Parts: sequence; C-alpha cells; structure tokens
Amino acid sequence: MKTDFTPSQLADPAIAASEKILRACVHCGFCTATCPTYVLLGDELDSPRGRIYLIKDMLENDRPATAEVVKHIDRCLSCLACMTTCPSGVHYMHLVDHARLHIETTYRRPPSERLLRAVLALVLPSPAWMRLSFALARLARPFAALLPASRQGATSPSLADRLRAVLTLAPGRLPPKGTPAGHVIAAQGPRRGRVLLMQGCVQQVLAPDINEATIRLLTRHGVEVVLAADEQCCGALVHHMGRESEALANARANIDVWLDAADQGELDAILITASGCGTMVKDYGFQLRGDSVYAERAARVSALACDVTEYVARLDPPATSPPRPLTVAYHAACSLQHGQKITRQPKELLFKFGFVVKDIPEAHLCCGSAGTYNILQPDIARRLRERKVVNIASVEPDVIATGNIGCMVQIASGTSTPVVHTIQLIDWATGGPPPAALPAGALPVAALSSGGSR
Repeated sequence: MKTDFTPSQLADPAIAASEKILRACVHCGFCTATCPTYVLLGDELDSPRGRIYLIKDMLENDRPATAEVVKHIDRCLSCLACMTTCPSGVHYMHLVDHARLHIETTYRRPPSERLLRAVLALVLPSPAWMRLSFALARLARPFAALLPASRQGATSPSLADRLRAVLTLAPGRLPPKGTPAGHVIAAQGPRRGRVLLMQGCVQQVLAPDINEATIRLLTRHGVEVVLAADEQCCGALVHHMGRESEALANARANIDVWLDAADQGELDAILITASGCGTMVKDYGFQLRGDSVYAERAARVSALACDVTEYVARLDPPATSPPRPLTVAYHAACSLQHGQKITRQPKELLFKFGFVVKDIPEAHLCCGSAGTYNILQPDIARRLRERKVVNIASVEPDVIATGNIGCMVQIASGTSTPVVHTIQLIDWATGGPPPAALPAGALPVAALSSGGSR
C-alpha cells in the first residue's frame, strides 16, 4: 500500500511503525473471509482491509477520529484471524492498537460511554473491585428486564444494552479464593524446574481452580511454582480500550515484580493460563521498545512468557490414570491460535491423555468474548456466541475445552455443555481430581471410583 506520511510524521516512532505495517498491505482481501465482523455484517469497513483504509486516512492526515471511524474500529474484536490469513505478514494487531490510542486522545465519546469505560477500566483489573461488582450484579439481575429495549435501526449499542450484557455475564456465585499470592509451592520429589505462574485478575475471581489445577500438575511433576506478590493486571483490558498509559504502568509493575522473582532463583518460564494475557505479555517487548529503562527488561519478560500448554508439552508428563473416553470439543481461543500461533500443543496433549478431541467447524472465528467486547458490543458478541455454540454442538461433545477465561465465560453463557480449561483435563488425566464443572453423569466409571488425587 502506498503511503504519504511526511518526514516530520515519520520522526514519531509510533507513526513509523504503523507506516511500515500499512506498506505491507497489498489489498488482496484474503482477510475478509476470516474476519468475524465482515462475515456477520458484510460491510467492507468492518473488515481488516476496510479498517486499514480508515486508519491510514486518519493517521496520514493527522486527523481526529470521527464517529464513523470510531464505530468501525470499536467493532473490531482484535481476534487477529486476519494476521493468520494474511499472505503479506501485515501486523494488524499493532496497527489497530495505534488507532485505538489515537481515538482515545482525539475523540470525545458520549458521557455514558466514557463512564462505562472508566468503570470497566477500574473494576476488571482489580479482583477486589470485581468481587464487589459481581455481588452488586447479582442483586440487580432481577431488574434487567426493566432496562429499555434496543432502538430499532440503532447503529451502536445503548447503555441499557451494555448493562444488560453485564448482568447476563455476571456469575450466580463466586468460587472460593485460590492459593494466595506471595507463596512458593515446592515441587514434589526431585526438582525439574522453576516457574512463575501469573495469577491473572478476572480468572482468579471467576475460576481460581484453573491455576489450582496448574499448580497440582506442575508440582506433581517436579516443578516449583512461584506466585508473586504485588502482581497487577497484564494491562490487556485497558490496552484494548486505548488507555495506553494505564496499560504500560501495569506492564512496568509486572516486569519489576517478575524479574525480582527471577533474581531470587532462575525461572524456566513465566507461565500464563489465560491466553489473552499471554498475548499481551509476549508483546511487552514491543510496547516498551522505546523506554530506555524498561526496553531490555520488557524483552526479557516477553521471552520468558509461555502459555501453560507450551510448557507442559515440553515437560511431557506421563498419564497416571486410565484414559477418559470423553469427547472434547477443543475451542482454540483467538489469542492462542492467532495471537500466539499455538495450535498444536493443546490438542496433542488432550489426545495423548486419552480424550477424543474434535475440531470445531469455523474454528478460526471468534466466540465474541474478546476482553470487554461482549459488554461494549453485546449484539455482535451474542451473534458470534450463538454461531460458535451451534458449531460446537455439531460435534456432539461431552465437554468443551479452551485456554482462555473470557472464552469460557462467553461460551458457557450459551450452552449447557460443561466448559473447562484445557489444563484442568490434563491435570485430571495425570492424577488430579476431575474438573468440578463436569457433572457426575459425564464421568467414566473409573474416574468415579478413583476420584483423582491432590
């Protein structure tokens, strides 16, 4: 793609990086076939190619974002399926990130939307605030029906639509807290490795049993697990809302905490069980490349960052329990398959441990979770979830497995089939207890008689 930035514009490292991305695009349109919003809406401006034109025009002319541009950029899920499809290697992720920052600094949203985004930026990265908000949501849920219906022909969701989505997604109850931060869990038997396990923010409130299963699995196979105190949100939630200063503050705080843990004992990896967080942490090196204090430290953290299935595949634990003849529909989270290019390890591990693994039709399409997307764009998110659930049902699974808490919540809100994290099934197959989400009727007789071991 031909660009026309001035030398003074290109002196800005962010503009220079985006200009390089824009020049890589050859207008081929392959991305449109795998873009969820284009597949649903059929609007060229809701495709990666269309958004690239909008971003180019906005940045090249140093123009404040307009309501029309904001509408189409806001509809982007950042699923990154376009990056998997693109034959030219267009790094769309960094381009749309730049566009969101430009929108945040040049466009004034309506007051109700500014308030909602500020609340989300405050609540979701904070487990304490999140627990309180979910308690309030449970009290408010009976009144969801009183919220006004969507306006006919509306081009963007109303505040009522978004509040209804919040109340729908809020859990009926919260599980007990998991292992507290600031602990080192010793390996059982001879030590084979040492890792830091990122605790996450949303996940430690909604599903602490995911990290508990990870700790059991790793320590059982000789890996010492560090849970760092003072860890913060990875920054992804605010990053995707264009709030760059907050996201980078989170990143710097985590880098300090994690490298301090590394200085106290060599780390094999920083393990992450939520793939959305993993994609963010693996990008710290790029995001802080211009920071003279943190550039090298950020690159070091990104190099250590590892999805849990990547590490477990290298660990290669033996199966210690009888195979579980359950049919597993494996949902490849976008942040894992497109963001991190991890497609093989989760399915190979499940297959190794005796599960019948089924690929889902249209596996490249997003489920509609995408961080805060299912709150900020509830109608599109609902339609994507319904499409995903129909595709999952077509393979008639006993259980759905995925590697991202956002996907788990989104898919579970549309199906009665149990949804678990991939690592929970692997923990079970190597001596741990069955995942709590699996009803007794779904478990093989061997599992019911053994119950697994902690």
